[in-house]
Amino acid sequence: MNLSLIIPAYNSATVIRGTLNTLLAYLPSHFSAFEIIVVDDASTDGTATVAREAGARVISHPYNIGNGAAVKTGIRAATGDTIVLMDGDGQHNPRDVPRIFEVLRNSGCEMVIGSRFVDGSHPHTSFARSLGTRFFRAILRPILGRAVHDPTSGFVGVNRAALEVFSRSFPLEYPEIEALVVLQRRAFRFEEVPCRMRPRTAGRSSITAFKSLYYIIHVLLGVFVNVLKYEGRRRRLLRRRTEPAKA
Repeated sequence: MNLSLIIPAYNSATVIRGTLNTLLAYLPSHFSAFEIIVVDDASTDGTATVAREAGARVISHPYNIGNGAAVKTGIRAATGDTIVLMDGDGQHNPRDVPRIFEVLRNSGCEMVIGSRFVDGSHPHTSFARSLGTRFFRAILRPILGRAVHDPTSGFVGVNRAALEVFSRSFPLEYPEIEALVVLQRRAFRFEEVPCRMRPRTAGRSSITAFKSLYYIIHVLLGVFVNVLKYEGRRRRLLRRRTEPAKA
């Protein structure tokens, strides 16, 4: 299996069918073998039934445990050598999946982020989302040692090496930021590629100013715990990478 596409979903029945129909119409011309896994996080609106009818492999949680837990469930169930994570609301463009896949396979990095901002563009986002993105850019730069333009994208590809890590220690709540730190502490690398977000066709964003504040506080704690937890390991891994070059 070349590609596993994982879509965490919660009460997404009004949009998930369109997302899956678009993916299933587009991906066969680019991948000889792929699977689409929808992880339903205990939706109450029939999301699992709609996704199954549309042709996805569906895994359902018995109760709601969060986006990160849904991603972790999908990672453990995936059979592909490469995994792409995307939202089920139709805003991530299926035409960007092959680009993320190719960069991941050819660049030697362990993660590729589909970025709304890496090419200098400034797509319309809510004030709360824009504030969070700018804040975490500033926080992550000294920790990662480089800029990351869109740390909250949610549209990412990871290879098998990263999967081994994420299957054990993927953050369970608000995972995007902490996942970057988890990889960096293991001396893994990431790249960003430009992607275009599409307008939401149904439903509405659940992000509010209060949720953004909670998100920032929660993720900050998680980031600094991971920095402290894995710093020694990161230094050891970096030494191992440079030792053969010195011999």
